[in-house]
Amino acid sequence: MAKRVYLFLGNDLVIPRGMEDAEFLGGIDAGSVFPAFGELEYYTVPPIPGQKADDMPPGFLLPPDTPVPSGWQTLPVRRAAAFFSGPDKRGPSGAGDSSAGSSDRARRLLRIYHVLQWRRDSAYCGSCGAVNGDSPLELARLCPHCGRIEYPRISPAVITLVYRDDGRALLAHNKKFKPKLYSLIAGFTEAGESLENTVAREVKEEVNLDIRNIRYITSQCWPFPNSLMAGFTARYEGGKLKCDGQEILDAQWFTRESVLAGTPELPDPGSVSRCIIDHWLKGDPE
Repeated sequence: MAKRVYLFLGNDLVIPRGMEDAEFLGGIDAGSVFPAFGELEYYTVPPIPGQKADDMPPGFLLPPDTPVPSGWQTLPVRRAAAFFSGPDKRGPSGAGDSSAGSSDRARRLLRIYHVLQWRRDSAYCGSCGAVNGDSPLELARLCPHCGRIEYPRISPAVITLVYRDDGRALLAHNKKFKPKLYSLIAGFTEAGESLENTVAREVKEEVNLDIRNIRYITSQCWPFPNSLMAGFTARYEGGKLKCDGQEILDAQWFTRESVLAGTPELPDPGSVSRCIIDHWLKGDPE
């Protein structure tokens, strides 16, 4: 039996109250889980051939209405991103714990969370409706009735910092954000698009700007619920700034001095958006 497990409720981790910051990256003591929560469903990622069992601790998804017992607390899964040393080793460094160990454990936690959600959503075959099984050879669902194979769903998305020749960068307030928080233009890639096509389309749709010099910067897994975020920068070419009023409620050109002084509020450290913003703040937009 595994010694450590991960426990999820919605978009939160469930951990013992009083657990020290960053301890949750390694999971929680399995012996404390079952007495508190009883029998659990959706056992985690099946073992992958050639991978040590200890490299992928079990994880469980609690039903949405599960009460959190006394002595336990919830913590947003997104908190794990703060411990990335950078979304990609070839990309800009992010804030937070810079140790490779913490960064690797954060990625493992997010991977398990992603796969757990996929296993829940793929309980039945999408072709014939039979109860799904698991492939003995790889991380995939294998329908025992019709043989359909289904892999974890990954939805590519882009996130972009647009900058001007005068050094200012565009930061936007999405309707889903908390007050005063500004970030980058983002959106999902549609069928038939390249990532660069998506960048240009999303910027035009959301803030009415034309761009050029689209440059890839870095990427990050983002399992909320199943995204792969590809980060870019792009140079402003033309157009009058106008928010779509649907997703983007406000967007402004900010100087580095203003952002460094605390205006506006930025995304949390560790997120790909914050990494790209920090990259720009260091004076290198590309």
